[in-house]
Amino acid sequence: QVQLVESGGGLVQPGGSLRLSCAASESTFSRYAMSWYRQAPGKERELVASLPTFGGTNYADSVKGRFTMSRDIFKNTVYLQMNSLRPEDTAVYYCNAQRFGLDYWGQGTQVTVSS
Repeated sequence: QVQLVESGGGLVQPGGSLRLSCAASESTFSRYAMSWYRQAPGKERELVASLPTFGGTNYADSVKGRFTMSRDIFKNTVYLQMNSLRPEDTAVYYCNAQRFGLDYWGQGTQVTVSS
């Protein structure tokens, strides 16, 4: 089964940028549908962006135009470029891989947007 490791979180001021990375353990990584989720304190986990094996990337309305998800199949890594960050983007961000109806999750990385 694939293992996922996120990195790149941290503390950033409103309006700033961060790039999250999710490294996968398998070379078959390109066959997984990949997504980024986030969970803020006291809230349910929500989908931020998804990148299927075929087709374009989908984004939550709250991040459209600010976040960009991409995949580097040679590095077995997906990224989430986050620009124009807002305090409401504060959450633990999780990487998700899906294939054959099975979900795999990373450990999460904390993003805090605060002045």
